[in-house]
Amino acid sequence: MGMRRLRKTPALRDMIRETCVTPHDLIYPMFVEEDIDSPLPINSMPGVSRIPEKNLEAEIKAIKADDINAIMLFGVSHNKDATGSDTWKGDGLLARMIKRAKDAVPEMVVISDTCFCEYTDHGHCGVIDGDHVHNDLTIANLCKQSVNAARAGADIIAPSAMMDGQITAIRKALDEAGFDDLPIMAYASKFASNFYGPFREAAGSTLKGDRKTYQIDPMNGREALREAILDEAEGADMLMVKPGLPYLDILAKVRQQSLLPLAVYQVSGEYAMIKHAAAVGALNEKAVVAETLGAFKRAGADLILTYFARDFARV
Repeated sequence: MGMRRLRKTPALRDMIRETCVTPHDLIYPMFVEEDIDSPLPINSMPGVSRIPEKNLEAEIKAIKADDINAIMLFGVSHNKDATGSDTWKGDGLLARMIKRAKDAVPEMVVISDTCFCEYTDHGHCGVIDGDHVHNDLTIANLCKQSVNAARAGADIIAPSAMMDGQITAIRKALDEAGFDDLPIMAYASKFASNFYGPFREAAGSTLKGDRKTYQIDPMNGREALREAILDEAEGADMLMVKPGLPYLDILAKVRQQSLLPLAVYQVSGEYAMIKHAAAVGALNEKAVVAETLGAFKRAGADLILTYFARDFARV
Protein backbone atom coordinates (compact mmCIF):
# COMPACT_ATOMS: atom_id res chain seq x y z
CA MET A 1 0.00 0.00 0.00
CA GLY A 2 1.54 3.30 -1.12
CA MET A 3 -0.11 6.19 0.70
CA ARG A 4 2.24 8.74 -0.87
CA ARG A 5 1.10 8.08 -4.45
CA LEU A 6 -1.88 10.40 -3.97
CA ARG A 7 0.29 13.20 -2.54
CA LYS A 8 2.67 13.67 -5.46
CA THR A 9 1.41 17.00 -6.85
CA PRO A 10 -0.65 19.97 -5.62
CA ALA A 11 -3.35 19.24 -8.23
CA LEU A 12 -3.69 15.65 -7.09
CA ARG A 13 -3.78 16.63 -3.43
CA ASP A 14 -6.49 19.21 -4.14
CA MET A 15 -8.53 16.68 -6.10
CA ILE A 16 -8.79 14.22 -3.21
CA ARG A 17 -9.09 16.74 -0.40
CA GLU A 18 -11.80 15.53 1.96
CA THR A 19 -12.63 18.78 3.77
CA CYS A 20 -13.14 22.22 2.25
CA VAL A 21 -13.97 25.55 3.89
CA THR A 22 -15.64 28.37 1.96
CA PRO A 23 -16.64 31.90 3.04
CA HIS A 24 -20.26 30.74 3.05
CA ASP A 25 -19.44 28.43 5.97
CA LEU A 26 -18.42 31.40 8.11
CA ILE A 27 -20.22 33.76 10.48
CA TYR A 28 -18.49 37.01 11.41
CA PRO A 29 -18.98 38.20 15.02
CA MET A 30 -18.91 41.97 15.40
CA PHE A 31 -19.07 44.50 18.23
CA VAL A 32 -21.25 47.58 17.81
CA GLU A 33 -20.92 50.44 20.30
CA GLU A 34 -23.34 53.30 20.70
CA ASP A 35 -22.34 56.95 21.16
CA ILE A 36 -18.80 56.74 19.76
CA ASP A 37 -17.49 58.55 16.69
CA SER A 38 -14.73 56.27 15.41
CA PRO A 39 -13.75 52.60 15.65
CA LEU A 40 -12.10 51.56 18.92
CA PRO A 41 -9.38 48.91 18.45
CA ILE A 42 -9.45 45.95 20.87
CA ASN A 43 -5.92 45.73 22.28
CA SER A 44 -6.11 42.02 23.05
CA MET A 45 -7.60 41.20 19.63
CA PRO A 46 -5.38 42.81 16.97
CA GLY A 47 -7.38 43.65 13.87
CA VAL A 48 -10.75 43.77 15.68
CA SER A 49 -12.48 47.02 16.67
CA ARG A 50 -15.71 48.15 18.18
CA ILE A 51 -17.73 49.63 15.33
CA PRO A 52 -19.57 52.92 15.94
CA GLU A 53 -23.30 52.37 15.61
CA LYS A 54 -23.51 55.20 13.10
CA ASN A 55 -20.99 53.40 10.84
CA LEU A 56 -22.79 50.07 10.94
CA GLU A 57 -24.46 50.31 7.54
CA ALA A 58 -21.15 50.93 5.76
CA GLU A 59 -19.48 48.12 7.71
CA ILE A 60 -22.21 45.62 6.81
CA LYS A 61 -21.86 46.51 3.14
CA ALA A 62 -18.09 46.01 3.36
CA ILE A 63 -18.57 42.62 5.04
CA LYS A 64 -20.94 41.55 2.26
CA ALA A 65 -18.39 42.72 -0.31
CA ASP A 66 -15.93 40.29 1.30
CA ASP A 67 -18.42 37.49 0.46
CA ILE A 68 -19.50 36.92 4.07
CA ASN A 69 -23.22 36.20 4.24
CA ALA A 70 -23.85 35.98 8.00
CA ILE A 71 -22.98 38.05 11.06
CA MET A 72 -23.44 37.75 14.82
CA LEU A 73 -24.13 41.09 16.52
CA PHE A 74 -22.87 42.02 19.98
CA GLY A 75 -23.89 45.39 21.37
CA VAL A 76 -21.61 47.48 23.56
CA SER A 77 -24.16 49.34 25.64
CA HIS A 78 -23.91 52.68 27.41
CA ASN A 79 -27.27 52.04 29.09
CA LYS A 80 -26.63 49.15 31.44
CA ASP A 81 -28.77 48.22 34.42
CA ALA A 82 -29.36 45.25 36.71
CA THR A 83 -31.52 43.34 34.21
CA GLY A 84 -30.27 44.42 30.79
CA SER A 85 -33.64 46.00 30.05
CA ASP A 86 -32.30 47.94 27.07
CA THR A 87 -32.40 44.67 25.11
CA TRP A 88 -36.19 44.43 25.11
CA LYS A 89 -36.83 48.06 24.17
CA GLY A 90 -37.88 48.79 20.61
CA ASP A 91 -35.53 51.78 20.50
CA GLY A 92 -32.66 50.12 22.41
CA LEU A 93 -29.24 49.33 20.98
CA LEU A 94 -30.03 45.70 20.23
CA ALA A 95 -33.09 46.55 18.14
CA ARG A 96 -31.42 49.51 16.44
CA MET A 97 -28.34 47.59 15.30
CA ILE A 98 -30.42 44.70 13.93
CA LYS A 99 -32.59 47.11 11.96
CA ARG A 100 -29.57 48.98 10.63
CA ALA A 101 -27.85 45.79 9.55
CA LYS A 102 -30.92 44.49 7.73
CA ASP A 103 -31.59 47.86 6.11
CA ALA A 104 -28.00 48.04 4.87
CA VAL A 105 -27.94 44.55 3.31
CA PRO A 106 -31.36 42.86 3.46
CA GLU A 107 -29.96 39.50 2.30
CA MET A 108 -27.37 39.40 5.09
CA VAL A 109 -28.21 36.73 7.68
CA VAL A 110 -28.31 38.67 10.96
CA ILE A 111 -27.96 36.54 14.09
CA SER A 112 -28.91 38.08 17.42
CA ASP A 113 -26.83 36.93 20.38
CA THR A 114 -29.53 36.54 23.00
CA CYS A 115 -28.00 37.20 26.39
CA PHE A 116 -27.44 40.01 28.89
CA CYS A 117 -23.74 40.12 29.76
CA GLU A 118 -23.10 43.17 27.54
CA TYR A 119 -26.13 44.99 28.91
CA THR A 120 -26.03 44.41 32.69
CA ASP A 121 -24.06 46.51 35.14
CA HIS A 122 -22.83 43.33 36.87
CA GLY A 123 -21.79 41.52 33.68
CA HIS A 124 -23.72 38.33 34.36
CA CYS A 125 -26.02 36.72 31.81
CA GLY A 126 -29.26 37.24 33.74
CA VAL A 127 -31.08 38.45 36.83
CA ILE A 128 -29.07 38.36 40.05
CA ASP A 129 -30.98 36.97 43.01
CA GLY A 130 -28.86 37.01 46.15
CA ASP A 131 -25.53 35.56 45.08
CA HIS A 132 -26.62 33.66 41.98
CA VAL A 133 -28.31 34.12 38.60
CA HIS A 134 -32.02 33.29 38.87
CA ASN A 135 -32.96 30.81 36.16
CA ASP A 136 -36.67 31.53 35.61
CA LEU A 137 -36.50 35.31 35.99
CA THR A 138 -33.70 35.34 33.43
CA ILE A 139 -35.72 33.17 31.03
CA ALA A 140 -38.65 35.60 31.20
CA ASN A 141 -36.32 38.40 30.14
CA LEU A 142 -34.70 36.26 27.43
CA CYS A 143 -38.15 35.77 25.94
CA LYS A 144 -38.73 39.54 25.83
CA GLN A 145 -35.32 40.09 24.25
CA SER A 146 -35.94 37.38 21.65
CA VAL A 147 -39.27 38.83 20.57
CA ASN A 148 -37.74 42.31 20.41
CA ALA A 149 -34.92 41.02 18.19
CA ALA A 150 -37.43 39.23 15.98
CA ARG A 151 -39.50 42.39 15.56
CA ALA A 152 -36.33 44.29 14.61
CA GLY A 153 -35.68 41.81 11.79
CA ALA A 154 -33.25 39.21 13.16
CA ASP A 155 -32.96 36.11 10.99
CA ILE A 156 -31.79 33.79 13.79
CA ILE A 157 -32.13 33.98 17.58
CA ALA A 158 -29.06 32.60 19.37
CA PRO A 159 -29.64 32.13 23.12
CA SER A 160 -26.31 32.00 24.97
CA ALA A 161 -27.30 32.49 28.61
CA MET A 162 -27.25 28.74 29.46
CA MET A 163 -30.43 28.81 31.54
CA ASP A 164 -32.27 25.51 31.98
CA GLY A 165 -35.36 25.40 29.75
CA GLN A 166 -34.53 28.57 27.80
CA ILE A 167 -35.08 27.03 24.35
CA THR A 168 -38.58 25.79 25.19
CA ALA A 169 -39.57 29.17 26.62
CA ILE A 170 -38.10 31.21 23.76
CA ARG A 171 -39.71 28.97 21.15
CA LYS A 172 -43.09 29.44 22.83
CA ALA A 173 -42.62 33.22 23.08
CA LEU A 174 -41.61 33.54 19.44
CA ASP A 175 -44.50 31.38 18.27
CA GLU A 176 -47.02 33.36 20.31
CA ALA A 177 -45.66 36.62 18.90
CA GLY A 178 -46.13 35.37 15.33
CA PHE A 179 -42.52 34.38 14.64
CA ASP A 180 -43.07 30.63 14.38
CA ASP A 181 -40.80 30.46 11.31
CA LEU A 182 -37.80 32.11 13.05
CA PRO A 183 -35.02 29.58 13.80
CA ILE A 184 -33.14 29.24 17.08
CA MET A 185 -29.41 28.53 17.19
CA ALA A 186 -28.73 27.16 20.67
CA TYR A 187 -25.40 27.75 22.37
CA ALA A 188 -25.91 24.15 23.44
CA SER A 189 -22.47 23.11 24.70
CA LYS A 190 -21.02 26.33 26.11
CA PHE A 191 -18.19 25.94 28.58
CA ALA A 192 -17.04 28.15 31.45
CA SER A 193 -13.84 28.67 29.53
CA ASN A 194 -10.71 30.73 30.15
CA PHE A 195 -10.56 31.48 26.43
CA TYR A 196 -13.19 34.24 26.67
CA GLY A 197 -10.86 36.82 28.22
CA PRO A 198 -10.40 39.14 25.22
CA PHE A 199 -14.14 39.09 24.50
CA ARG A 200 -14.80 40.80 27.81
CA GLU A 201 -12.62 43.71 26.76
CA ALA A 202 -14.25 43.77 23.34
CA ALA A 203 -17.80 43.73 24.68
CA GLY A 204 -17.15 46.03 27.63
CA SER A 205 -18.25 43.38 30.12
CA THR A 206 -18.09 44.36 33.77
CA LEU A 207 -18.29 40.79 35.09
CA LYS A 208 -17.96 40.37 38.83
CA GLY A 209 -17.11 36.77 39.70
CA ASP A 210 -17.50 33.97 37.17
CA ARG A 211 -20.18 32.02 35.29
CA LYS A 212 -19.40 28.55 36.61
CA THR A 213 -22.88 28.05 38.08
CA TYR A 214 -24.54 28.16 34.64
CA GLN A 215 -21.85 27.35 32.05
CA ILE A 216 -20.37 23.86 31.68
CA ASP A 217 -17.27 22.72 33.58
CA PRO A 218 -14.51 22.36 30.95
CA MET A 219 -13.74 18.90 32.32
CA ASN A 220 -17.28 17.57 31.71
CA GLY A 221 -17.74 16.03 28.28
CA ARG A 222 -20.85 13.94 28.94
CA GLU A 223 -22.59 16.92 30.50
CA ALA A 224 -21.97 18.91 27.32
CA LEU A 225 -23.61 16.16 25.26
CA ARG A 226 -26.60 16.13 27.60
CA GLU A 227 -27.01 19.88 27.13
CA ALA A 228 -27.07 19.43 23.34
CA ILE A 229 -29.59 16.59 23.58
CA LEU A 230 -31.85 18.70 25.79
CA ASP A 231 -31.69 21.76 23.52
CA GLU A 232 -32.57 19.68 20.48
CA ALA A 233 -35.50 18.11 22.36
CA GLU A 234 -36.69 21.60 23.39
CA GLY A 235 -36.93 22.71 19.77
CA ALA A 236 -33.56 24.19 18.78
CA ASP A 237 -33.06 24.35 15.01
CA MET A 238 -29.27 24.52 15.20
CA LEU A 239 -26.70 23.64 17.87
CA MET A 240 -23.39 25.27 18.78
CA VAL A 241 -20.22 24.22 20.60
CA LYS A 242 -18.20 27.01 22.25
CA PRO A 243 -15.18 27.39 22.39
CA GLY A 244 -13.77 25.56 19.39
CA LEU A 245 -10.26 24.10 19.33
CA PRO A 246 -10.12 22.90 22.97
CA TYR A 247 -13.46 21.14 22.44
CA LEU A 248 -13.08 19.36 19.09
CA ASP A 249 -13.92 16.10 20.86
CA ILE A 250 -17.27 17.54 21.96
CA LEU A 251 -17.93 18.91 18.48
CA ALA A 252 -17.33 15.50 16.92
CA LYS A 253 -19.53 13.73 19.48
CA VAL A 254 -22.39 16.20 19.09
CA ARG A 255 -22.15 15.66 15.33
CA GLN A 256 -22.50 11.91 15.86
CA GLN A 257 -25.60 12.24 18.04
CA SER A 258 -27.47 14.97 16.13
CA LEU A 259 -28.56 15.59 12.55
CA LEU A 260 -29.21 19.30 13.18
CA PRO A 261 -26.99 21.94 11.58
CA LEU A 262 -23.99 22.35 13.88
CA ALA A 263 -21.98 25.51 14.55
CA VAL A 264 -18.73 26.06 16.41
CA TYR A 265 -17.37 29.34 17.82
CA GLN A 266 -13.65 30.05 17.46
CA VAL A 267 -13.61 32.42 20.41
CA SER A 268 -11.62 35.53 21.22
CA GLY A 269 -8.83 33.72 23.09
CA GLU A 270 -8.28 31.34 20.17
CA TYR A 271 -8.12 34.31 17.81
CA ALA A 272 -5.74 36.23 20.08
CA MET A 273 -3.34 33.30 20.46
CA ILE A 274 -2.95 32.93 16.70
CA LYS A 275 -2.62 36.67 16.15
CA HIS A 276 0.01 37.18 18.85
CA ALA A 277 1.99 34.08 17.84
CA ALA A 278 1.99 35.24 14.22
CA ALA A 279 3.11 38.73 15.26
CA VAL A 280 6.36 37.33 16.70
CA GLY A 281 6.95 35.01 13.77
CA ALA A 282 6.11 31.80 15.63
CA LEU A 283 3.28 30.85 13.25
CA ASN A 284 2.19 31.50 9.68
CA GLU A 285 -1.15 33.16 10.37
CA LYS A 286 -2.79 32.45 7.01
CA ALA A 287 -1.83 28.78 7.06
CA VAL A 288 -2.79 28.23 10.70
CA VAL A 289 -6.19 29.90 10.25
CA ALA A 290 -6.94 27.66 7.27
CA GLU A 291 -5.84 24.61 9.25
CA THR A 292 -7.99 25.44 12.28
CA LEU A 293 -11.08 26.19 10.21
CA GLY A 294 -10.54 22.92 8.39
CA ALA A 295 -10.29 21.11 11.72
CA PHE A 296 -13.72 22.44 12.70
CA LYS A 297 -15.28 21.26 9.45
CA ARG A 298 -13.52 17.88 9.69
CA ALA A 299 -14.88 17.40 13.22
CA GLY A 300 -18.41 17.97 11.97
CA ALA A 301 -19.21 21.69 12.01
CA ASP A 302 -21.42 23.09 9.28
CA LEU A 303 -20.91 26.70 10.37
CA ILE A 304 -17.99 28.48 12.00
CA LEU A 305 -18.15 31.73 13.95
CA THR A 306 -14.71 33.30 13.68
CA TYR A 307 -13.11 36.73 13.83
CA PHE A 308 -10.92 35.54 10.97
CA ALA A 309 -13.91 35.29 8.62
CA ARG A 310 -13.18 38.38 6.54
CA ASP A 311 -9.44 37.71 6.35
CA PHE A 312 -10.08 34.15 5.20
CA ALA A 313 -12.64 35.25 2.60
CA ARG A 314 -10.24 37.81 1.12
CA VAL A 315 -7.53 35.20 0.40
